[in-house]
Amino acid sequence: MKSARTGTAGGAVLVVDVGSSSVRAGVVHPHGSVEHVRHVALATSSPAPGLAELDGAQLAAAVVELATGVLAECGPVAAVGIATQRATALVWDRRTGAPVAPAIGWQDLRTVVTCLTLQADGIRLAPNMSATKIAAILDAVDPDRARAEAGELCAGTVDAWVAWVLSGGSAGAGGGLHVTDATNAAVTGMLAAGDTSRWDTWDARVLAALRIPEPVLPSVVDSCGVVGEASALPGSPPICALIGDQQASLVGQGCTRPGLAKATFGTGGMLDLCTGTEPPARAARQASGTFPIVAWRRAGELTWGSEAIMLTAGACVDWLRDDLGLVASAAETEALAAQRETAGGVWFVPALMGMGTPVWDFGARGALVGLTLGSGRAEIARAVLEGVAHRGADLLEAAEADGGTIVPSLRVDGGMSANGVFVQALANACLRPVELSREREATTLGAGLLAGVAVGVVSGTDEIADSYRPREVVEPTLPETTHREVRARWLEARERATRTIPELSGIDF
Repeated sequence: MKSARTGTAGGAVLVVDVGSSSVRAGVVHPHGSVEHVRHVALATSSPAPGLAELDGAQLAAAVVELATGVLAECGPVAAVGIATQRATALVWDRRTGAPVAPAIGWQDLRTVVTCLTLQADGIRLAPNMSATKIAAILDAVDPDRARAEAGELCAGTVDAWVAWVLSGGSAGAGGGLHVTDATNAAVTGMLAAGDTSRWDTWDARVLAALRIPEPVLPSVVDSCGVVGEASALPGSPPICALIGDQQASLVGQGCTRPGLAKATFGTGGMLDLCTGTEPPARAARQASGTFPIVAWRRAGELTWGSEAIMLTAGACVDWLRDDLGLVASAAETEALAAQRETAGGVWFVPALMGMGTPVWDFGARGALVGLTLGSGRAEIARAVLEGVAHRGADLLEAAEADGGTIVPSLRVDGGMSANGVFVQALANACLRPVELSREREATTLGAGLLAGVAVGVVSGTDEIADSYRPREVVEPTLPETTHREVRARWLEARERATRTIPELSGIDF
């Protein structure tokens, strides 16, 4: 990409990246380097089982503090990009800019009953979507919707809140930007249900069912394009990119052409495949368990993708550390697993919170299969890493089946990409090369590159694809015949983990 120079003239972009457990800010240069990174932990509370909340005011303070600190180090920037966790919902006072209640996290399950009840009316929403979360907050703070109808309240996902804060809204000085981009809006469950040609229009039927007045919702804007000024920051640089975290990672790993795919292995796992500008036939879950997503929107044109979901990935390694005490740190699993060439016939199914793509069984539970008196710490550690790798292969196979394409290699980021045993197991399970991202968290890079496109320091998404270079490529070492046998054994183990809690297995969203 174009070489970076100092300051605004060099096209440096400030990125605010809000994940599920931390807030990160840094500078992305047009050639793809990420510098001046600062981050703080983002506390999530669970006042009761199944609930997940966060403090919107704390998030706002962290965003401004980190962004201001980065700018003090690097100087002026050409633009600001925002990448955020998706579907977490907030409601705030339009006049004061203060949240009126804790934000409800994307993992929160308090609206399961609401989602099931709506199915009787033909409205299919999942509890990890924003729609029922916004309704739940309004039910608590504005039950008759008088304030919402009067335009006193704003609602939105994390990207909308961060844009509001950076544009000065949290200071109460006349309000800020109230916008969300197409990637985040698409996972709210409130966009023209089932109609992929109208993904910039709020669905009146869903809003009526949940009693969400349309004036509380943000305008839907491009993921890449100037939307306003970050007046809360020195120099008031333009906000030029808003995008969901998985889509940002897709861009950050150069998957901006149809047929390119990336997987992120963090607490959970997400595989995203770029499918191009042709819209999907329907917005609902596909036959192999993937979902169509908006990859990004630029100049009003949507680029689409397909997403496959693993509910627990790195969380399984945390389980080995925190609950079993098998290792002292997550990093220790690599050396421990490397003590054995195989798991000795032990299979682990990572379904500690149910199973996503392709089976979507909320009653599935984790399983260790094939234990013997000779199964020790090393075998179990290796089985866990290999189990997550096989779930990664499940996601890839599902995305290829629903997308009607073959992915030549899989690009990977996230915390687990630092584990060499896991990465090799993933290459073997997928039977294709795994390309490791130069940035372990590619979300920051992706949001920065999109903002660079908006201000012209990056020529476009083709340049992003052409400039991608992995840190390392890991080739599979498993013969194809052995691969078929191993995958068959894996599928047998996976089947044993399904329908563990039949009542939950019967639930479908």
